[in-house]
Amino acid sequence: MNFRTTALLVAALNLLWFGVEVAVALSVRSVALLADSADFLEDASVNLLVAVAAGWPAPARARVGMGLAALLLVPVLAFLWTLGRQLADPQVPEPAALSTVGAGALAINLACAVLLARFRATGGSLGRAAFLSARNDALANLAIIAAGFVTLARPSIWPDLMVGLSIAVLNLDSAREVLAAARAEAGRPPRPCAK
Repeated sequence: MNFRTTALLVAALNLLWFGVEVAVALSVRSVALLADSADFLEDASVNLLVAVAAGWPAPARARVGMGLAALLLVPVLAFLWTLGRQLADPQVPEPAALSTVGAGALAINLACAVLLARFRATGGSLGRAAFLSARNDALANLAIIAAGFVTLARPSIWPDLMVGLSIAVLNLDSAREVLAAARAEAGRPPRPCAK
């Protein structure tokens, strides 16, 4: 399977699970699930853009890569919105829903990460963006599953909020990595990190 076909398949899987996860997230008021569902929508968008731009010359791919770096920030905004809502009116999310939906999401994301792994180094900034999105989601899903078990043992909004925060941080780091790869693809030197 080539890069474009793989990206389209990954986009379809992400769009399918986005619908499932956003419905559950809204029904149980989970910050982590809503942030993760936004991440699934972002991953579907990333992979659709990757499929469209895969054959473009490096400078054009680099511009799309820079746009994808900005798109990786969408889950951060979802986290901030749901955080404010949860702090204003705290409601402990259903632990079984967190763990069950997190496990389903983990299965989808592991499949996507495996499909994209061979393109992370050969697909330029686009391949890197697609792979990092799938990898981040799989890591976030493990944390969501754990939050469900912790919430079951000790009902609280905090495990869910902490997982939502970790998803936001992962996406900030990925946005930085994708932007650096896109700048390199465009022939621009990477910006130095603050020490």
